[in-house]
Amino acid sequence: QVQLVESGGGLVQAGGSLRLSCAASGRSFSGYAMGWFRQAPGKEREFVSAISWSGGTTLYADSVKGRFTISRDNAKNTVYLQMSTLKPEDRAVYYCARSLNGLVGRTTRTYDYWGQGTQVTVSA
Repeated sequence: QVQLVESGGGLVQAGGSLRLSCAASGRSFSGYAMGWFRQAPGKEREFVSAISWSGGTTLYADSVKGRFTISRDNAKNTVYLQMSTLKPEDRAVYYCARSLNGLVGRTTRTYDYWGQGTQVTVSA
């Protein structure tokens, strides 16, 4: 059974920072690319960022490029999303997901396992 557990969400003022974490159960992490997505109320789930197994390849949505940084610690089976200069439009539930294979991707179809999500709220 693959388990992904996000944490680190919360309420922050615009311009502030948060770091999200996603802890994966043992063998479900090794060798897989990982991604972060978000879903705001009334909107579809959208791609935020992704990282390859080695960490050598990263992708970002244009809306977060330069403000968010994805990283991973394979020894801890954890992927992170450092979010800075947060804006009210960043408000959403953030989900981490495991790629179907070793490839990073921008679509939900690329990912087969999802966490339960963590809420991020940014006040103006």
